[in-house]
Amino acid sequence: MKSLKDYMPFILQPQNIARIEGDVILIGDRRAYPLSQEFVSCASVEEVAVAIETMVTQGGGPVRAAMIAMLFLAGQADRGEVKKTPETFIEAKKRLQITRPTNTTMARVLERLVEIILNNLQKGNELAIEVNKFIEDFQKEYESYSFAMAETGAGLIEDGDGVLTMCFAETSFILAIALALEQGKNIKVFSPETRPYLQGARLTAPCLMEVGADVTLITDSMCAFVMSQGKIQKYMTAVDIVTSDGWAANKIGTFQNAVCASYHGIPYFPFAIDPDMTRKGRDGIIIEERNPEEVKMIKGIPTTRPDMKAYYPAFDIVPPHLIAGIITPKGLVSPYALKDVFK
Repeated sequence: MKSLKDYMPFILQPQNIARIEGDVILIGDRRAYPLSQEFVSCASVEEVAVAIETMVTQGGGPVRAAMIAMLFLAGQADRGEVKKTPETFIEAKKRLQITRPTNTTMARVLERLVEIILNNLQKGNELAIEVNKFIEDFQKEYESYSFAMAETGAGLIEDGDGVLTMCFAETSFILAIALALEQGKNIKVFSPETRPYLQGARLTAPCLMEVGADVTLITDSMCAFVMSQGKIQKYMTAVDIVTSDGWAANKIGTFQNAVCASYHGIPYFPFAIDPDMTRKGRDGIIIEERNPEEVKMIKGIPTTRPDMKAYYPAFDIVPPHLIAGIITPKGLVSPYALKDVFK
């Protein structure tokens, strides 16, 4: 039986997302991909936090980067290089959690991990062993969930479908496409470039090519027209957060595509590995607003006057009535049924 690593492209292999090598943490630099395969070296939790904030890694990458940062810190504590106290890990957790205000998955994973660390501190155990076990168990669970979601997603894709995505939907979506191809389905994927960081152009489209998909790159403003041409039968993305009552936030542009998909009768199926049952409604979602200067350039090259005003909300919010069903580890779930399924 194939494992996740047999399907995943280079940047989604766990060791290429983040790993410890010697006395540093190496984080795969998604800003450089696909033109080069580079890593950013971090020697502290603070440097990992800055790497997350500056988009060295994004999407699901910060979850692994944060766990590896805590493993690194645990090793330092075990060796006496930093204070082996609750405050050391609580402060590290808080610093990492604020790097991604919209996506709450990393914050919730860190809460679980630090609870384990604090319990083992009381027992006098070696912390790195326990943190490493947590990461290994997390990876096994993640792989199981990813296959479950991908199988659901592949089942929704029909032979001859055109699939529109947005930003970088990562593991479950890439795997769903790979499984659909294994089932002999003839499918085409359309990947919007995703301004201003171009995740669609730099990450999604190349990763889909790596798994053998027929992928076409389009600009963000082409989505409605491509739908009107009859080229799209399914709209599928990841989500950064889904609330208990089915409101979903994802990369800016996801909402407008969901509106256009609804207009054209195209179902929208977002992948959500871990709906946040502590959040409710659009008011329960914090929208990260990034530096507007990033809108005024592409890959560091200015595209307008330096004194131009700009605005950069990094995410938008899709209401539940625009969602045909949410692809979760527990199957396809109505956005209105999440509270019943994820009690």
